[in-house]
Amino acid sequence: MSAAALKVKTNALPGSRIAVELEVPAERCQSSYEEALTRLSRSIKLPGFRKGKVPKAVILQQIGVARVKATALEGLLETAWREAITQESIEPLCEPELNGGFETVFNSFNPAEKLTVTLETDIAPTPKLKSTKGLEVETQIVTYDPKKVDELIEESRKQLATLVPIEDRAAAKGDIAVVSFKGTYEDGSEIDGGSADSMDIELEEGQMIPGFIEGIVGMNINDEKTLNCQFPKDYQHEEARGKKACFELQLKDLKTRELPDLNDSFAKQASDKANMAELRKELEDRLKEDVERRIKKNKKQALINALVTQLEVELPKSLIDQEVRSLVEQTAQKFAQQGMDVKSMFTPELVKSLMNSSQEEAKDNLKRKLALQALATMEKIEVDQKEIETKLEEVNLELAGEKNIDPKRLRTAVSEDLLEEKLIHWLEANSNVKEVTSVKDLKTSKSATQTKTESSEKVRQSKTKADKASTKKPKT
Repeated sequence: MSAAALKVKTNALPGSRIAVELEVPAERCQSSYEEALTRLSRSIKLPGFRKGKVPKAVILQQIGVARVKATALEGLLETAWREAITQESIEPLCEPELNGGFETVFNSFNPAEKLTVTLETDIAPTPKLKSTKGLEVETQIVTYDPKKVDELIEESRKQLATLVPIEDRAAAKGDIAVVSFKGTYEDGSEIDGGSADSMDIELEEGQMIPGFIEGIVGMNINDEKTLNCQFPKDYQHEEARGKKACFELQLKDLKTRELPDLNDSFAKQASDKANMAELRKELEDRLKEDVERRIKKNKKQALINALVTQLEVELPKSLIDQEVRSLVEQTAQKFAQQGMDVKSMFTPELVKSLMNSSQEEAKDNLKRKLALQALATMEKIEVDQKEIETKLEEVNLELAGEKNIDPKRLRTAVSEDLLEEKLIHWLEANSNVKEVTSVKDLKTSKSATQTKTESSEKVRQSKTKADKASTKKPKT
């Protein structure tokens, strides 16, 4: 292409977007047209002419001026765009969009005249913080509850219990009822997924919608009953929220759990511990460690959330879309790790639904990242290369034997983790942190039997780093 000067004007747009106006001289437009004609001529074969020697007039007659113009315009825009972003030091986040569309520009394109077009693209946002110091932060303290040890042991007793049939009494709380039922809404229409021929239901509060468990309690085997219930207003399926429902139900069988005695034999069966004292000690230590992790996590989240309130930034759509895709991929990866068939499960409709529902979470994630990025820039907080090398040595030892580890991605992941750690420490030292003690339940679904496979926090962190550094990508 000719070296005739390309004129470039830029204009900042909302949403961290930029408009780039290009004025391409007529000389370059004509040159692009001639190059397109020459390139196309090499691909045409006509009887009586050697390849590449077909006269231009004949070529134009064969393929038409429109095709040559389109090829010329495509090449012109691509070359001019690359030159413009280099000239103006623009780092686009996505492919540029041509104002008016290609067809409109094509219709007005004349190779003998200069071409003026405007392309738009997203660029990296420039996050700013109104304030970095003296932030008011309230963090929730989680307290260790010794009763949780007994609860975990009881969960394991249930898992190891023997199911014994009940024949001489009515259903009571804590039993396992085997029922068949058919559900309809108040208007008589069937409830999607509201019927079963034989289902085991634990007669405990919260297992089914309000009124269902309560209705079964007191029934005898082979009894039939009509249960009138109402779906909660916050029920997971939108079509059922708040609706009244009727269930025709039969109690087919009734069982109860015969729990094992709490002795050393139970400890050996439930874990790798030799006796109950060791099992209790292991559970106490694990719960205390979990409390410490939760306290640390709560404080970190509170500090970052307080920092986000000071953030001023416009999020580009391309960054949001990228984060949404990442969230959907993470969801797919979790399902795959659970042994689910992700390919058949993740239909286009489901992916679209997940992408729509992940928008707000994606924006929140980006704001947290950008707030920390702005803090690092404004307060000149960096990670020393020696720190990175030392941490890399530790992580490489932890990941020994792991496959598909990309060294560059691993270094990036380690650097990001170290920087975030420094930023959190800086925030804690420069904020007014108020600790609020809470006795809310320390939620855990772990049972004593899981002590056999319980991993340390360091290993969990290493797995996270391995995922970040892996060359494999989850399939959706």
